[in-house]
Amino acid sequence: MTAARIDVHQHIVPRDYADWLRTKGIVAAGGRELPDWSPESALALMDRYSIATAILSLSTPGTHLGDDAEARRWARRVNEIGADLVRDHPDRFGQFATVPLPDVAGSVQEIAHAYDELNADGVVLLANAHGHYLGDAAFDPVMAELDRRAAVVLVHPSELPGPAVAGIPPFAADFLLDTTRAATNLVLRGVPRRYPNIRFILSHAGGFVPYASHRIAGAITVETGRNALEILEELSGFYFDTALSGSPAALPSLLAFARPGHVLFGSDWPFAPELGVAYFTGQFDAYPGLDDTGRAAINRGNALELFPRLAKEALQ
Repeated sequence: MTAARIDVHQHIVPRDYADWLRTKGIVAAGGRELPDWSPESALALMDRYSIATAILSLSTPGTHLGDDAEARRWARRVNEIGADLVRDHPDRFGQFATVPLPDVAGSVQEIAHAYDELNADGVVLLANAHGHYLGDAAFDPVMAELDRRAAVVLVHPSELPGPAVAGIPPFAADFLLDTTRAATNLVLRGVPRRYPNIRFILSHAGGFVPYASHRIAGAITVETGRNALEILEELSGFYFDTALSGSPAALPSLLAFARPGHVLFGSDWPFAPELGVAYFTGQFDAYPGLDDTGRAAINRGNALELFPRLAKEALQ
């Protein structure tokens, strides 16, 4: 492998989980039909795009469809499937454990199980859980547990708590707004300051955050009276992945805004079809604003700083 990429935004879609969603009438997520997925197809895709390791996460709608007990069972089931896969292929896969938010108690329990029993590499949180955005005070016990674990948290968008626009699938625009809302609310509510050990990765280059960061900072300043420069520092302190964002339009804003070392490679497969992976990865590889050192950092080096297990695997 030439680039030996670490993909921090790749999804796991176990067949029995997908079948369960279909029994609930859910045949698509974010406007994309539920994809066929298997470890073998993931490894084949990874080999074609020089992805050494993929840290797998569950996408929207997660596991909470209205029933706490059912959500807890499916979160545990998906996490155990992921952990088995990591045990079988420790150098090829990692896992962001899923939790059943907005069930706070169940989520705290699942974080503990994921770290203590399954050796998870991090946790994935949906930007909103049934309309309650990250940063909501009700989620503080979850943030406290993640902070105690010095967790790496992938923030993944979900369906907006409002009607979609006909002809515009949620993944095209709503997902970017959902991530932006979550990031803004996290800073507005002081989560990065109160829980400084959590490292948040914002999906899809942070939605609109890099592009609209000064506007967001101004709005939070008006709301709170805090210094706008301090707010910009907090916003730029998030990590960002390149999933569906490795384009010559998105990269300049992202690279101008994110702190050094805070941009990570992401593919979004299999919800992003291989055609999309090929396009955005090719655009990223050809982007003239990065030299070989900068490209290598995004492809791999920055992720090694976040995930000690992968750094240890790399030395073996």
